[in-house]
Amino acid sequence: MESLFELWAKRNPEWEKKYQDSILNVFTDYSKGVNQYQEVRGKIYGAGYEIFIIAFFIGLYYNQTRPLVEDKAKRKTFGQPIIYWGNIEQRGGRRPYGQLRKYIFAALIARTDIDLIALDKEDITARSVVDAMMDKMEQYANFGFNFMQEKLEEDPNYFYKETAFLRVFTSFLNNKKEDTSEDDDEPEKLK
Repeated sequence: MESLFELWAKRNPEWEKKYQDSILNVFTDYSKGVNQYQEVRGKIYGAGYEIFIIAFFIGLYYNQTRPLVEDKAKRKTFGQPIIYWGNIEQRGGRRPYGQLRKYIFAALIARTDIDLIALDKEDITARSVVDAMMDKMEQYANFGFNFMQEKLEEDPNYFYKETAFLRVFTSFLNNKKEDTSEDDDEPEKLK
């Protein structure tokens, strides 16, 4: 019997086609293939799933989801199952990032409403669990894509600074630090 991870990794998440021109084609080599042409070499990310991963983590860290459009004709996949994401690309000194898939899976297990006891008792199927995880993954990424598109509409150069994506992710740390300072259980320092 296949594990949940194996079943999940065989899937290919969907995303909304409306982000192809505004996000995927701007930041990735998506649908270009590997070649030596200048336009492709200037992209920040290689495969389209790389920006999907960024979008997923934006949604995850904001803990915000956005359902995909109902119309399946307005959705698309990368044509490559998750299991192959980041396996071989050596672009710009990058190394394969298989461990990242495990982190995504762990985050989905933690953030998806799954009754693991019901799964163990076979009251629900592994497929229904993976379907729920994929839905959550797609919704997190959809929020992230929408977030990126809004930032680009406000400032077309927002993500063209060297540390732009890093700045987005470090902002989560700053927001969390501010939120937890009020709930700090540490006693006040004596004067």
